[in-house]
Amino acid sequence: MLRKILIANRGEIAVRIIRACTEMGIRSVAIYSDADRCSLHVKKADEAYSLGADPLAGYLNVHRIVNLAVATGCDAIHPGYGFLSENPELAEACMRRGIKFIGPTAEVIQRMGDKTAAREAMRAAGLPVTPGSEGNLENLEQGIELAEQLGYPVMLKATSGGGGRGIRRCDNTEDLKKNYQRVISEATKAFGRADVFIEKCIVNPKHIEVQILADEHGNAIHLYERDCSIQRRNQKLIEIAPSPQLDEAQRQYIGGLSVIAAKAVNYTNAGTVEFLLDDDGRFYFMEMNTRVQVEHTISEAITGVDIVEEQIRVAAGLPLRYKQDYIKRRGYAIQFRINAEDPKNNFLPSFGRISRYYAPGGPGVRTDSAIYTGYVVPPHYDSMLAKVIVWALTWEDVVTRGERTLKDMGLYGIRTTIPYYLEILKHPVFRSGEFNTGFVEENPGLVDYSTKRRPEHLAAALAVAMAAHAGL
Repeated sequence: MLRKILIANRGEIAVRIIRACTEMGIRSVAIYSDADRCSLHVKKADEAYSLGADPLAGYLNVHRIVNLAVATGCDAIHPGYGFLSENPELAEACMRRGIKFIGPTAEVIQRMGDKTAAREAMRAAGLPVTPGSEGNLENLEQGIELAEQLGYPVMLKATSGGGGRGIRRCDNTEDLKKNYQRVISEATKAFGRADVFIEKCIVNPKHIEVQILADEHGNAIHLYERDCSIQRRNQKLIEIAPSPQLDEAQRQYIGGLSVIAAKAVNYTNAGTVEFLLDDDGRFYFMEMNTRVQVEHTISEAITGVDIVEEQIRVAAGLPLRYKQDYIKRRGYAIQFRINAEDPKNNFLPSFGRISRYYAPGGPGVRTDSAIYTGYVVPPHYDSMLAKVIVWALTWEDVVTRGERTLKDMGLYGIRTTIPYYLEILKHPVFRSGEFNTGFVEENPGLVDYSTKRRPEHLAAALAVAMAAHAGL
C-alpha cells in the first residue's frame, strides 16, 4: 500500500482525497497558492507546501509538482479533477520519477483526451458513435460540406475540449461560418490545440454517463449510471444516480458498453464513459473522462463503494475488491453543485467573505466542501463551493429530501445557486423524471430576471468585488 500521497489540487476534491487517505492510514501532502493559504485542504493535510503568489501557475506546473512529491517522500500523486488531471505530461513525468500517478496511463489519457481518436477507438470497439467527421476538419469548406451531408443542426467541437468549452451548435451554414474561427480560438486558448471536428447534433438528448473502475489485472466493472441532463451552457448543475429515465434493459446495456469501452483501451483506475440518449432510445458514445468526476459521490451513495479508496488501491497495484455481481444499487441519489453565482443577475460570479455557514444534515445527507464561516471565496477558480448529496429509497423521496436539505443549508455573505435549485425541484417536469438537456433553456422563468442588471452594471459589480477581495 502507498504510504504518502501528494494531492495536486485544491478545494473540496482535495479535502475528499485527504479524508480517504486518513481512513487508509496514508499521509497526505497539500499544495496551495497564496490565495488558498487559508483553505480547508491546507488545514486538514498532514503537510502543506506553498506554490507562491500566482493563483494558477503553481497548480499547472507539472515539473514543480513532481519535484515536490519526490522531495517530500511521496509514493504517489492524486490529480483530482480539473487542472492537470487529464494531462498526459503529468502521468509521464510521474512514471519517469518513480511516482505512482493515481489515474490511467499517459497513453490512455492522450488517446481518450483526443476526441477524434476516442471516437475512432470506440467505433472499433463496437460502441455506437454519433455520426460526424472521422478526423479533424481541415478547413471550413470541408466542415460545410460535411454538415450538409449530416443535416443541420450540427455540433462544432474542439478535439481536446472539455468542461463545456469549445462547443458550438450550428443550425445552418451561416452559424457554422460564424462559429468556426470562434471555436478554434477557444480551443487554442483553453487547450493549446486548434483542432476541431464536427458531429450531428442530437437535439435535446438525455446526458447519461457510467462510472467505471478497472485495475491492472484485467478486471473492469461499472457502478451504474448517472443522469447529468440538468445543465446550463453545457455545465452540469444537478446529477442523479441512477437515471430515473432508464429501464432495466437500458441500464444493463449501457453499463455493459462502458466495460467494453474500458477494456478496449486497456483502461485502469476510475473513469467515466459518457453517452447521449435520443428520443428514440438510441445511445451514442460522447467521450470518456479519464479521472474521477465531480459527481462520483452519487455513485458511491447508491452502491456503497468508496471510489477514491479504490483509485488509491488500484494505483498501488492491488486488484479491485469487487466483482460486477457484488455491485448492487439501492435507492436514488442527487447531487447539487452549490456555485458562488447569482442566478438573478445572469449567474454573475459572487465571491468574498462567507459571513455564516451551516452545513445541512439529517438522514441520507452528505456535504463535500472546503468552506467555513469566515472563509474568503477567491475570484481565481471555479465557482463551485460545495456539493450537497442526498439519498433516499424512492425518486419521490429523494426529491423531497433535496428540498428539505437545501432549505437547511445556511450560506451567507455571497450569492449562490441554492434558490435556483429549489425552483427546479418544484418543477413538474423535473419531478416527473422526464427531462433532457434542454430543460434549463426551455424554462427561463425559473429565475426572476426583474432585477437583472445591464451588462455594463455587471462589469462594474465584478470590478467592485475584485477590489474588495484584494483588500481582504
